[in-house]
Amino acid sequence: MAILVFFVAHYYLSLFTQTFYLHRYAAHKMFTMNKFWEKFFFLFTYICQGSSFLSPRAYALLHRMHHAYSDTALDPHSPHFSNNAFDMMWKTKNIYNDVVHNKHEEAKRFEGDIPEWKSLEAFGGTVYSRLGWGTAYVLFYINFATAWWQYLLLPIHFLMGPIHGAIVNWGGHKYGYQNFDNHDKSRNTLALDFLAFGELFQNNHHKLPMRVNFGVKWWELDPTYSVIWTLDKARIIKIKRKNVQPKQHTKKVAVPA
Repeated sequence: MAILVFFVAHYYLSLFTQTFYLHRYAAHKMFTMNKFWEKFFFLFTYICQGSSFLSPRAYALLHRMHHAYSDTALDPHSPHFSNNAFDMMWKTKNIYNDVVHNKHEEAKRFEGDIPEWKSLEAFGGTVYSRLGWGTAYVLFYINFATAWWQYLLLPIHFLMGPIHGAIVNWGGHKYGYQNFDNHDKSRNTLALDFLAFGELFQNNHHKLPMRVNFGVKWWELDPTYSVIWTLDKARIIKIKRKNVQPKQHTKKVAVPA
């Protein structure tokens, strides 16, 4: 039981920091926060992602490129230019590493207004940090695992951040329905969004990239927005724009049973 609780907690806490801090704050600046809370959530992201910590700067630049070049050859993680999800993850890793080391010229035009904590960001990407967190996960399993199959979950812990990205970018650009014609292949993958906390409403998000609530239809629930709404009411953050509405009619789609 302890292993499953740990796995679920790590999965969803890492997922939350990725969608809340890396995506909606670092990449899009959908809301603002003071320097204390910016550093707090930066550190929280590092702790929750652990061995798969992603640089907020590199994440933001890749994601801005993703929007600018959605589903074209310049998109850093479109599934339509990869043979499978693992191939897409490997290509994204290589581009991510180039961005981290300032070797990707195209990414530089998307710089600006990104949270910084250079020492933590640099340390979080070192082999010492990644091995340290990985060792901690293994030791936890050694102490609490009650069956051999539970150890099969360890690789997911090691690569939690990239796995979340793969689920969103592969699923959200291949499977599901479209509310909008965005001239790309973005989809709303409602059936799998319990694994993504609102991130799999990709078609909605590509149409309305500054809308903090990724759900548009009444039955499209974005769990992360509920947390953001609460933090806004608590004055920890301040949402820049409330639910931005589309300027054109949405496609008619049937409400899922």
